[in-house]
Amino acid sequence: MTPKIIEFITAEAPAKIVYVSCNPSTLARDLKAICLGGRYEVVKIVPVDMFPQTFHVETVVYLKRA
Repeated sequence: MTPKIIEFITAEAPAKIVYVSCNPSTLARDLKAICLGGRYEVVKIVPVDMFPQTFHVETVVYLKRA
C-alpha cells in the first residue's frame, strides 16, 4: 500500500480491516504503519497456500480498531 492509502484507511477508521497480501515484507511494513500509535491491533494472521508446490503464500490478516 502507498502511504496515502494507509492514511486514508486510518483516517476513515473502520472498525475492522481484512488485509490480504502476497508479499510478507510489504505486509510487515504496512502493518507497522497501520498499527502505529495503537490505532489498530492484529487479531489473527492466517497463511493460505493457494499455489501448492511453489514458494508463494498468501497471508490474510484480521485487524480491529483499538
